[in-house]
Amino acid sequence: MHNDSQQAYLDANHLMAAGDLAGAEEAYLQALALQPWHAAARANLAYLKELQGAAAEAEFHYRQAIALMPDHTQLQQNLGALLLKEKRFSESEIAMRAAVALAPEEASAWNQLGALLVFTHREPEGEACYRRALSLEPEHARARFNLAYVLLRQGRFEEGWRMLEARWEFEGFPLSFDCPFWQDEALEGKSIVIGLEAGHGDMIHFCRYAPMLKARGAARVDVVCHPDLRRLLATLAGVDHVYAPDHAPTDGWDYWTRPMRLPGLFDTELASIPAAVPYLHAPPALVAHWRALLPQQGLRVGLAWRGNPNFENDADRSLPSLMTLAALGAAAQAAGGVQFVSLQKGSGADEALTPPAGMTLLAIAPQLGDFADTAAVIANLDLVISTDSAVAHLAGAMGKPCWLLLPDYRCDWRWMAERDDTPWYPSMRLFRQPRGGGWAPVIADVAVALVRLGSSAAAPDPR
Repeated sequence: MHNDSQQAYLDANHLMAAGDLAGAEEAYLQALALQPWHAAARANLAYLKELQGAAAEAEFHYRQAIALMPDHTQLQQNLGALLLKEKRFSESEIAMRAAVALAPEEASAWNQLGALLVFTHREPEGEACYRRALSLEPEHARARFNLAYVLLRQGRFEEGWRMLEARWEFEGFPLSFDCPFWQDEALEGKSIVIGLEAGHGDMIHFCRYAPMLKARGAARVDVVCHPDLRRLLATLAGVDHVYAPDHAPTDGWDYWTRPMRLPGLFDTELASIPAAVPYLHAPPALVAHWRALLPQQGLRVGLAWRGNPNFENDADRSLPSLMTLAALGAAAQAAGGVQFVSLQKGSGADEALTPPAGMTLLAIAPQLGDFADTAAVIANLDLVISTDSAVAHLAGAMGKPCWLLLPDYRCDWRWMAERDDTPWYPSMRLFRQPRGGGWAPVIADVAVALVRLGSSAAAPDPR
């Protein structure tokens, strides 16, 4: 037990730096017991509680620290960011604007305010904040990346692709290659490898550019991808070899590139998005295998209701549970009988064993070894209904009708704004949450559309 508040504070800092949050918390509390007005100890304790996920305690300590240091910019920013995570937008904006007023030359404060404004659908104001941040600090990676989000969402691709490059200044690339980074040099007779980047859906989305590299004259185009995408991406035209990361060589190519750089290098604009589908296919033998196992009567509709739980916005883009789709059970009966097939793997997959009342759902997740298996199932379906996940990208890449359920808050840039279609996937229809969020109106719209689809499928052929 310390008798010196400053020493307790210093010890707490060392403990937190070492990752001992419990020990650090005890030491900060000791410092504050000895000196309740120790502002730095209060501020660091607030940050520690935020790291622990204790939002209410973190807010309490931030506000206490701000009362002691009202002109502390970083504290206002931290409180604003915490409140933004809690979706307390008005309170968050007060703190963020206080930070900007205290430090108008601080790029990070402008960037943070810009993010809040964009997330609350005030994109012109948010863009102005990002540009103010970049005027103060032109290489501010987060501001450039955040600006890319706005530009790409609005279809302002030329500048958007350039700004998107900033992502690798604060995110590590999982692979390295002993060859030059491709900067649009001539590819005639050369070899190039596309490295793994981001999530499964991103790889499915941007692998469409591989055939365009071959069309540029590349003698060999290889891909390194997640292991469970390897068999699927082997069906991509123009690709010579597909490797999983653990089995990929580090050299042997003339160039390497990241998949999400390719749209910019090919000068992709809205009118020139390469959207010829299908560009991915299921192995024929697997298609035949699943054809015999799936329901033979009625519309066959695949469901995927959750994405990667590690994705930063997954709580908004994924459904809370399969029960959120309960209205589709009644719609299925009204549509003349719909046979649902669960495409959900990982988080939430077990929910398929106890579907909502009235929903006939085939739970096949344990039998889906990789995305080639999932593709083979999708090839035998009439429709896929999915949240923003790799399954939706796969259905779109296969040219399969797909109804994509989208959140209002922080909807991904590639789905743009206020559209019910997407230029990336011609077979996809978008169902969006209303302003302010909520899944019930989305599922109600999907249920109506499902009844219409079932009725049209059951109608006699006029020929």
